Amino acid sequence: MAVTAEKTTLPTIELRKKLVQFTLEKKKISKIVARVGIVLDISGSMQALYKNGTVQEVVERILAVACQFDDNAALDVWVYDNEFSRLPIVTEKDFGNYVVDQIMNNHAIHKFGRNNEPQVMEDVIRKYTGEEDDPTPVFIIFINDGGVLKSTKKIITEAAILPIFWQFVGIGQSDFEVLKRLDEMEGRIVDNANFIHIDDISKVSDEWLYDQLLNEFPLWIKEATVKRIIRK
Repeated sequence: MAVTAEKTTLPTIELRKKLVQFTLEKKKISKIVARVGIVLDISGSMQALYKNGTVQEVVERILAVACQFDDNAALDVWVYDNEFSRLPIVTEKDFGNYVVDQIMNNHAIHKFGRNNEPQVMEDVIRKYTGEEDDPTPVFIIFINDGGVLKSTKKIITEAAILPIFWQFVGIGQSDFEVLKRLDEMEGRIVDNANFIHIDDISKVSDEWLYDQLLNEFPLWIKEATVKRIIRK
């Protein structure tokens, strides 16, 4: 069952941090350091998930990953429909009502339009490789409920030379044709993206979610280091 922002409490984030650490230790990757960002679909079909608290819970669950990977324990956030917004970071101090305060009550954000993935992806790339000179690898979790533009594949292919890994999470009943083909895409120096599909993200356990999210990122870290995409 999804929880609302008001029901989210500090002990919950502490428990989830422990679950992330357990997952990392199980996969023998507990020493990975990375910056973590989340890109949230805010197209029209996502409206109910914002209003019922599901997106707030997703932010908290991913914040726990950021707390274990990032020395600053901060999660970078974007939302997008046919426009996009780069939002303030989320930390353990201010995550409780983040979606309500920073998204739903923020009239500057364009909400519930149609999808346009490439433009927000370009802004993610701009932040980490243009605006900031930081060699730390980046783990982007991209939440989408379908309708991904085919030009998204071109962005991913061109971004393969960059220290950014894209973990797409499809939620709902769409066929996700574009995202399902990520592992089949040719012309990349490394496989820099993965896709998992979850019918109802509010019903899967934290343990299962973290296990799935962290499947391919460690493999990319190793390969990207060998190919000198990640600078030490």
